[in-house]
Amino acid sequence: MKSIVKTENAPAPIGPYNQAVWAGNILFVSGQIAINPESNQIIMDNISSETHQVMKNLEAILTEAGLTFENVVKTGIFLKNMSDFAIVNEVYGSYFTGNYPARETVEVACLPKNVNVEISVVAVKF
Repeated sequence: MKSIVKTENAPAPIGPYNQAVWAGNILFVSGQIAINPESNQIIMDNISSETHQVMKNLEAILTEAGLTFENVVKTGIFLKNMSDFAIVNEVYGSYFTGNYPARETVEVACLPKNVNVEISVVAVKF
């Protein structure tokens, strides 16, 4: 059974996809970029604030689904520039309590809206 998760506390999709989709007890959260859902503006002051906005967007979707970062089992981090890795990693890590999920981090040529970071997650309802 597939069901859609949608919240106004995270950016609306900018294409033919949903913020997140439940498949049984697994939640697949679409990649989030640093769009402030209240202003619909992209936050790109610096890589730290950009990453915090991405994580807040992910958190809003997880919350709408009744989950937290503790439920996240897999993440994908996409960076425009791998030299941002240390800062992104520090900000990203601050949202977890130590039971970190599996993850890949890759450098890509370009991201939607020319942002510097996009992160997606997979979470499980235990």
